Amino acid sequence: MKQLGTAAILVLTSALALTACSPIETRLTPDPVDITVLGLNDFHGNLQPTSFTKAGETAAISAGGVEAIAAEVNDARKANPNTILVGGGDLIGASPAISSLLRDEPSIYALNQIGLKVSSLGNHEFDQGLKELFRMQNGGCDSNDTAKACKFDPNFSGATFKWLGANVTYKADGTTPFQPYSIQDIGGAKVAFIGAVTVSTTGLVSPEGIKELNFLDEADSVNKYIPELKAAKVDAIVMLIHEGGEISTGAGDNYSTVGCKTLKSDSPIVQIAKRVDPAVTAIISGHSHQGYNCLVPDPKGNDRIVIQGDFYGHLLQRLNLTVDKANHEVVKASAQNLVVDYTARKANNTLNFAMTQLVTTADAKTTAVKSVFVANLGVPQIQRGISNARNTESALGDVIADAQVFATQAQGTQISLMNPGGIRADLPDTTQIKAGNAINFGDVFAVQPFGNTMVVMDLTGQQIKDVLEQQWTGGNATAVKLLQVSEGFSYSYTDAAPAGSKVNIADIKFNGTPINPTGTYRVAVNNFLAAGGDFFSVFTQGKNVVQLPNLADVDAFAQYLKAKGSTLTNTVKGRITKK
Repeated sequence: MKQLGTAAILVLTSALALTACSPIETRLTPDPVDITVLGLNDFHGNLQPTSFTKAGETAAISAGGVEAIAAEVNDARKANPNTILVGGGDLIGASPAISSLLRDEPSIYALNQIGLKVSSLGNHEFDQGLKELFRMQNGGCDSNDTAKACKFDPNFSGATFKWLGANVTYKADGTTPFQPYSIQDIGGAKVAFIGAVTVSTTGLVSPEGIKELNFLDEADSVNKYIPELKAAKVDAIVMLIHEGGEISTGAGDNYSTVGCKTLKSDSPIVQIAKRVDPAVTAIISGHSHQGYNCLVPDPKGNDRIVIQGDFYGHLLQRLNLTVDKANHEVVKASAQNLVVDYTARKANNTLNFAMTQLVTTADAKTTAVKSVFVANLGVPQIQRGISNARNTESALGDVIADAQVFATQAQGTQISLMNPGGIRADLPDTTQIKAGNAINFGDVFAVQPFGNTMVVMDLTGQQIKDVLEQQWTGGNATAVKLLQVSEGFSYSYTDAAPAGSKVNIADIKFNGTPINPTGTYRVAVNNFLAAGGDFFSVFTQGKNVVQLPNLADVDAFAQYLKAKGSTLTNTVKGRITKK
C-alpha cells in the first residue's frame, strides 16, 4: 500500500484501493463523495466524563461524556453532512451508577439522540442475558431486572440504532437473532457496516443468559456475507468488531500515531484482520480498551486500517472515505483518533445542551443512592493499575480481595480471588476526588457495577494451583487476567515457563506456608467466577458451595471500606511476584 505524504493522515490510493466489489471491465465517469465515519467503542454507559491523559502530556483532563461526544459529532456533521456515527460494542454494561441503576436506559436514549446508526454487539451487551438485550433493542418493560427497568422512562422505547452480529447464531437453527449487516445511504453512497463480537463472549458473561446462542469465528462469519454485499453493489464495506489488541511494549506508538504497524502479532484483532476479505475497507475495533490507529495486512498483503478509540468515550475513531459511487469503490481512506475533550468544551461553553438535560435528569434519579457517604480513605485515590492493566497486581485489586474475605468471615473464608476485569474504575475516578478523601456509594459502584454476588467454596491446594495456571491458558492465553488475591495468600510465577507450568505449587503460600496439594481451603469469589467466568473453569469444581444471593460484591466492598477506609493506601502489596 502506497503512503502519500508524511504529516497528517495516511491515504490509501485508488490504484490499490480496498474496494467493496470486484473490478468491473468498463469504468464509468467517477462520481465521488466524501464520507466521515465516526466510531464509538466501549462506552459502557459513561454519560459523564472521566479522567484521560493526552499523548505527550502528564496532566489529566476530563474526557468523554455525552455532552462532549454529542458536540463533537455535531461539529463533524456541520463540516461534512455526509457523516455517520457507528459503534464498536460494549455501549452498555459495566456502567456507572448514573446509567446502571436505571438499567442503562439513559445511555440508550443518549445514543439515540446523538444519532448512532449501527453498532457491533459487545460481550457486555449480553451481561443481563439475551432477553434483556432484546428489550434494550426493542423497548418495553418486561425485564429480568424489574427493580431498575423503566425507572428512567416508564415507556422505554428502546434503541433506534441497530446492533449487528454476523457471528451470533441460535443453536437451534443457525439463524441470527440480530442483523449481520446494515447498508446505509450516506450522501448517495451505499456503505455497508458488518458487525461481529468476540468469540470469547461465551467465557465472559453468565452462561445462563446466552445458553441459546453460538458465537462463531469472527472472520469466517464476516466473510460469509461479502458475496451478498458485492451483489448489492455497495460502494464500501466497514467492519465493526468488538475485539481488539495492544501495541507492542516499547514501540512508542499511541492513539495519535497514524498508520502504526506495531500491534502485537498475537493480538486477536491482528489474527482476525489478516483473514477478513480484502473487500472490507477498514476495521473499527474495541474490547481491549486501547487507543491505536494501525495498519494490518489483509489476505492479499495490502495494508488495511484497524483502529480503536480507547474507552468510555475518551476518543472517537474517525474514518475519512472518498467513495466513487459510479464505480462502487473506495478512492481514498484515512483514519485518526479524536480526543473528546470535555474540559475544553466546558470552558468554551460548547457542550451539547440537550445532553446536559439528559444527564441532569439521570443524575437526579440516582443521586439519592450515589451520594450516600461510605468512608474517608487514607489517600485521595486507590488505583486499579497502570493503564488499567489486567496482567499485574494492583492496589485496588488487593483491597477488593481483602474486602471479600472480610465480608464472608462467617462462611470460614481464608482466601479470596478477584477477576481484574471486574474492577472498572479507580476509587474514586480522578474527576471525583473529594475533600477529606471522602468516597460515596457512586464511587464504590463505579468500581464494581456488575451486581455480582458472593460465593464461598472449598478448593484443594491443587485446584488453586490449576486456577492460577488458567490465567495464561485458553481464552486468557493472549490476554492474561491476573487474579487479584487477599492478604496472607501469595505466589510467584515464571513468565517464560510454558503454559500450564508457570506456577510451582511450592511457590503458592498461605500465611507463609506452602499450600498442601491435597489440603482444603475456603475460597471466596464472585458468582461470575464461580460459574467459570473469564475462562476460570476450575471454580466450577468447588465443593461445599455456599451462595450468598443477598451479599452483592459491591456491598461487601462497601462494608470493608466503612471498617478500614482510613487505613487504606494506594500501595501494591506484592502478593504476586514474577520470577
